[in-house]
Amino acid sequence: MKTLLRPAITLFLLLSVVTGIVYPFIVTGILQAIFPGRAAGSLIFKDGKPVGSSLIGQNFTEPKYFWGRPSATSPQPYNGLASGGSNLGPLNPALADAVKGRIAALKAADPDNKLPIPADLVEASGSGLDPDISPAAAAYQVERVARARGLEAETVAAFVARYTEGRQWGLFGEPRVDVLELNLALDARASRAGQ
Repeated sequence: MKTLLRPAITLFLLLSVVTGIVYPFIVTGILQAIFPGRAAGSLIFKDGKPVGSSLIGQNFTEPKYFWGRPSATSPQPYNGLASGGSNLGPLNPALADAVKGRIAALKAADPDNKLPIPADLVEASGSGLDPDISPAAAAYQVERVARARGLEAETVAAFVARYTEGRQWGLFGEPRVDVLELNLALDARASRAGQ
């Protein structure tokens, strides 16, 4: 038995060091050399301080900001530790009530808006963390944001166009707008204008 135990323990310790320490350090080092921003969490900085990630949405609720896709995480929205959908099926009354509440909130924030409400403004994603909205969801909010910031709608629409990304490599996914970067750009414009 002792002749089998010693090689097993040695192999266990060797594999633990290789797979638990050496391999992660090598992979992390390579990724930080090739993709430094992504390896560090795709952080977005303002005045030298991290304010968020381009991979995780944030809970904007003020009228002067574009609002992201609803989050199904709890106990707070966009909680990276609780990533996941609500798991409510399409026939579940709780899902219908949540969507109705989100529609009511959008209409209360902008009662004169007669545009159809895009689905991504009232339905949470599978991860509950999406940082992006569709160009249609951004267009729906342009008038409200422009009014709250005292800007022309065309000015805000130009910001939306500037922060709209196309399909990845021209093939995959859908066009999207990063809500955090768009809101930061609007804030930077306001601070330059002294608003």
